[in-house]
Amino acid sequence: MADPLTPQISDRICKHMNEDHADAILLYAKVYGKAATATSAEMLSIDAEGMNLAAQIEGQSQNLRIPFDHALQDSEDAHQTLIGMVRSARQQAG
Repeated sequence: MADPLTPQISDRICKHMNEDHADAILLYAKVYGKAATATSAEMLSIDAEGMNLAAQIEGQSQNLRIPFDHALQDSEDAHQTLIGMVRSARQQAG
């Protein structure tokens, strides 16, 4: 059984994503956050309903809320959802 989405799990997911998948976070901001001119982005938190990002857009930091298409059940659901979202974003971005 995977871990429930507690604040501690959110922190762990965000740390991993920010350290190892910065390109994916930027893609989330550009495609799902409709911030096409973003130059970088950081994942601030994740919960069952969505993720919160801080994106650099035209030299300014802007917070973005990216909703999920379903309520996440646990950390494994979060993992699979984030993978699916980045795959879809890559297709949309061309």
